[in-house]
Amino acid sequence: MSQNQMDSIVSPLDRNMKWKSFDILERILMILCGICISGFTLGVFLDVLTRTIGHPWLWLQEVTISFFTYGIFIGAAAATRRNQHVLLSSAASKYTGKVRLFWEVFNRIVILAVAFCLIFYGYSNYLLGFGSFLMPSMTPIAVLYAAIPISGILISLFIIEQIVNGWKNGFDTQSFYEVQILEQVGSESDNKGVAG
Repeated sequence: MSQNQMDSIVSPLDRNMKWKSFDILERILMILCGICISGFTLGVFLDVLTRTIGHPWLWLQEVTISFFTYGIFIGAAAATRRNQHVLLSSAASKYTGKVRLFWEVFNRIVILAVAFCLIFYGYSNYLLGFGSFLMPSMTPIAVLYAAIPISGILISLFIIEQIVNGWKNGFDTQSFYEVQILEQVGSESDNKGVAG
């Protein structure tokens, strides 16, 4: 895989907020999200189909809920890395300078606190999950609960990455759509100047 292919997962506009060493992790998370959503969709389809024909596969519900659970928590980590999660960006984007820096860091510290809760309480649930079992396979429910602290660890990692890089390079980034709109407005004004 060439370096250009590795860079393609991160928009050049967001590069100032991201470490290249985490790009491969983001790529893996995106692939796992795709696998989880596909597995969940296929699982629900097969569950409905087998119940409709009168021969339900009972174990399929376990598979479906596993894909669903891991898809949610892996997706939350991937969304954090891509900065496509719940973030009070409108509060911070109004300001510049130290006030902007304060709001950007404050937003991320709140998310970091939630990530630490996911780690702590998720791990507690994971340990308790060895006393409960999924039916009919009798797999400990801890297998599902493991997704919670894993997600918390990844979210923490990505938020720390954003805080460090934002502090060093600034938090100013433009979304892909904002740049497209600006380019479109610029090309329209250029075309009007040529036509006139």
